[in-house]
Amino acid sequence: MAQQMPVSGAAGEAKAAAPLRNDSPATSIHVERGRRELLRAAMDAVEEWVVVVDAQGGIQFLNAPYAEFLDVDADEVLGRDVSEVIENTRMHEVLESGRAELAQLQLIRGHHMIAHRYPIFRDGELIGAIGSVLYHDTWEWRQVNAQVQALEAEVDYYRQALESPNGARWQLSDIIGDSPAMRELACKVRKIAPGGASVLIRGESGTGKELYAHALHRSSARAKGPFIKLNCAAIPEALLEAELFGYEEGAFTGAKRGGKPGKFQLADGGTLFLDEVGDMPLAMQAKLLRVLQDREVEAVGATRLVSVDVRVIAATHRPLEALVESGEFREDLFYRINVVPLEVPPLRERRDDLPSLATHLLSRLARRSGRRPPMLSEAALERLCAHHWPGNVRELENVLEAAFYLGGSHIQPTDLPDAIGARHGVTHQSDLSTPASAPESSTTAREPHTTPASLREAMAQAERQLIEDALRAAEGNRTRAARQLGIAKSSLYEKLNRHGLLAEAP
Repeated sequence: MAQQMPVSGAAGEAKAAAPLRNDSPATSIHVERGRRELLRAAMDAVEEWVVVVDAQGGIQFLNAPYAEFLDVDADEVLGRDVSEVIENTRMHEVLESGRAELAQLQLIRGHHMIAHRYPIFRDGELIGAIGSVLYHDTWEWRQVNAQVQALEAEVDYYRQALESPNGARWQLSDIIGDSPAMRELACKVRKIAPGGASVLIRGESGTGKELYAHALHRSSARAKGPFIKLNCAAIPEALLEAELFGYEEGAFTGAKRGGKPGKFQLADGGTLFLDEVGDMPLAMQAKLLRVLQDREVEAVGATRLVSVDVRVIAATHRPLEALVESGEFREDLFYRINVVPLEVPPLRERRDDLPSLATHLLSRLARRSGRRPPMLSEAALERLCAHHWPGNVRELENVLEAAFYLGGSHIQPTDLPDAIGARHGVTHQSDLSTPASAPESSTTAREPHTTPASLREAMAQAERQLIEDALRAAEGNRTRAARQLGIAKSSLYEKLNRHGLLAEAP
């Protein structure tokens, strides 16, 4: 929003600069004086209060509205130290630090005001500072801020309605990451998205598995159809069947009049995303398998089957192969949903994406709070890159949110939690008798291990040795090592972490 005001001189007449072509010294002096008068009149015409100081903090300019509020003569205070004229000023701090201070609260003559302060440089040398009072009291600032937030909320609402009329919000271009692993994953998503095969998205908690479910739907032929989500771990077992398949009126006590369609019926012609599918109860797994095979749904209390056309995308952070072996997950259902597997890499395996991820997350926080996005210092970025990130992108988002509110315009290492940058993956001595820092043994001549004190320790030693041998045989490739061991890649990560090998493995 721009404001236009007439600029007047002392007598109220309109001021304007007429073009003069005479290059004589007298004419140049006249033109320069005219420019200064015009600039002074312009600064006096605005509603913002402005003060300019030199490198020593002496006042060089004070516009008329500010002088009027301070009850001083603008010409008489020239040269005086700014701290003698403006109470609680921080202009000296800006001169010392050379950094701007934006939207700072300042108490002046009993009024809380919002002020900006900027250093002034010429040819790289600090020559002064300028300060402005943007809002003359906090009520005025709250009014403007409330209007802006209301407009932003309205724009976000309509933007989401336009971009995701069917429930899918994100597309592949919204996912931040340019590391080789992320580029390879994006390429795979583009290949499988147009088809209708079931997809199993695997990865640790906080890696962003749901984003890829959205992207698969948005890139498929079903993009105009509904995108329905269900977290299998968040629904009580007694209600899960009704949530998935719906129910008829009178099916049970408290059933809604007219019944209720289930997630499968709602997703007809589109995509159903089953998050945390590894936590689904066994009894419900059998019913889900039947629906996936027959493409027919029977609601609770119904007497007939209803055909549905649904693409199922499932996600889990649990090792389904181990759950199959232990009888906690049906093997036939595993093969049914694992037609096309996708593995989302953890954040520690794509550290090259940290700078762009951090910038994106800080910008999003700034939009939500109405602030300017802070800069991340090199030292703070180094701390972030050194961290193990067991919580992945979700943990990074929480860490940056804390630093966003604790830090200023530049986030420093001191603004980050103490745990960030500490080494993780330390061996638990209760599980292993050999230290994590012990040198790797040769595959042809293994060094003797310490005699285990229990069967548990012996099994842990043997498992660790098998993992080390598999990693060496696979030349550090964890996917090949997991395949050689006959376990899922996520299971391998769990074992690497437990044995203190995660930081050592490439």
